[in-house]
Amino acid sequence: MQSRTRKVLGLNEGERSIYTGEFIRTGIKQGFKGPIKTVLLKDVKDENGQLVTDHLWFNMTKGFEEANLHPGDIVEFRGKVEKYIKGYQGRREDVFGKPIEADYKLSRPTKVRNLGKKEA
Repeated sequence: MQSRTRKVLGLNEGERSIYTGEFIRTGIKQGFKGPIKTVLLKDVKDENGQLVTDHLWFNMTKGFEEANLHPGDIVEFRGKVEKYIKGYQGRREDVFGKPIEADYKLSRPTKVRNLGKKEA
């Protein structure tokens, strides 16, 4: 996820909190040992209802599988704020990517719960 969690919420790296997001769909990404199923959440908010990021991709963990998610369901989970480096970090001079910079993400989702459809 490319969210600026620390700047938006003033959270510290390593802090775990409760978040909610709307389940949109599953997807697949290529991993070293083959395809990995993923989950897309939209409008991820903290426990105070403040928007943290517009979208977030997670690997399909056991918690997400057991939540029996359908598009439009609101998902609650606990996540950890972690710092990461984004941008092209390779050695090829002919590749012009975004500059390298530090950013923050939510990771290690636990205690995943399906809260049902969002209210209209």
